[in-house]
Amino acid sequence: MSAGAAFLTELGVASAEGAVVTDVDGNRLLDFAGGIGVLAAGHCPPTVVDAIQAQAGDLLHICGIVATHQSAVELAEALNEVAPGDFEKKTLLMNSGAEAVESAVKIARVATGRAGVLVFEGGYHGRTNMTMSMTSKYGLFKKGFGPFASEIYRIPFPNVLRRPPGTDPEQFVGWSIERLHDALISQVDPSALAAIVIEPVQGEGGFIPAPKPYLEAIRAICDEHGIIMIADEVQAGFGRTGKMYSIEHSGVVPDLVTMAKSMGSGMPISALTGRAELLDAPHPGGMGGTYSGNPVACVAALETLKMINSPEFLGRADAIGQRLRAGLEALGEKYPQVADVRGLGPMLAMELVTDDQLTPNPDLTLAITKATLARGLITIRAGLYSNCVRFLPPLIITDEQIDEALAVLTDSFAEATA
Repeated sequence: MSAGAAFLTELGVASAEGAVVTDVDGNRLLDFAGGIGVLAAGHCPPTVVDAIQAQAGDLLHICGIVATHQSAVELAEALNEVAPGDFEKKTLLMNSGAEAVESAVKIARVATGRAGVLVFEGGYHGRTNMTMSMTSKYGLFKKGFGPFASEIYRIPFPNVLRRPPGTDPEQFVGWSIERLHDALISQVDPSALAAIVIEPVQGEGGFIPAPKPYLEAIRAICDEHGIIMIADEVQAGFGRTGKMYSIEHSGVVPDLVTMAKSMGSGMPISALTGRAELLDAPHPGGMGGTYSGNPVACVAALETLKMINSPEFLGRADAIGQRLRAGLEALGEKYPQVADVRGLGPMLAMELVTDDQLTPNPDLTLAITKATLARGLITIRAGLYSNCVRFLPPLIITDEQIDEALAVLTDSFAEATA
């Protein structure tokens, strides 16, 4: 296998169920990486497995360009129903988060007749040429892969932790909104912008929530200038933050929302849902792909959606977030290396530093992820500086498993900081 597809751990996994994976040697580990945000409904949820097995016996593939099938129609209807916004919606089914984001940009461009796309430092949108061009963190995701797509404009994300000295969070957010308006003069005119693409909670950037006033400012700019607001919910969507979509915490309604990861409980499927007139803007045949809307992936997504989009599941996700955050904050009070515990609901991260100047500490982050793994807890890093430990547990996890994970994390901090 390609050396470019590196492994974060040396695990060889044989099976998994719920929040637990079993490796090829029979060791059982708690999974707080969750397939990098794919397993909100847990490993092998029974209703999803049953639906996959039943569908596999009837129809594995037909290609949505050749013919349609019932599960694709039902899934599109369901996504149109749950996506934010009180307007007529349509859905485009794709295979990966990058495809969904790239499709959103294509639709925004054809709908507006413009080319420009505004994105943010710390953002991650995928690994295709277009979405890689939109993605931040050059060294890990982009080095050596150019040339990149044109008409991409990037400005700072309002990271409240790293605000200028002497400013409070409210002042910093206001200042960031002013910089947003300045960028529409100094970098690109609004009349040239097709879309503003933002993660309501940055994923690879370190689980940084976008402040509500900032999202509101983007919405106002888009309304004033006819720009398409795209919420990239690939990692933060499908219950990950305690709501179906993370942007719902702000009350701001985007024109288009992209989703993937936990959408299919591990099956390769993604979607783009939004205003019907936007989804209808491309010419017939301009969108789609060979595997898009695969029948097996669609039934997996339908069952996952039924499971996640329920008051009981989302309420439990909130409770998981509260319990996990309390434990992480207790660790943060004990260790000065913890600069921040942040996120929304159960989508949480700890940012680790070396000093009061917030110098990133990626070495300690790596040491902690290795120490937790040795003790049977899978954790992975995130952040622009690779100095955040991120937590993406399956949202069917028990309180006892959360407490066990926190105990492992406590012991791992003691070892890594000794």
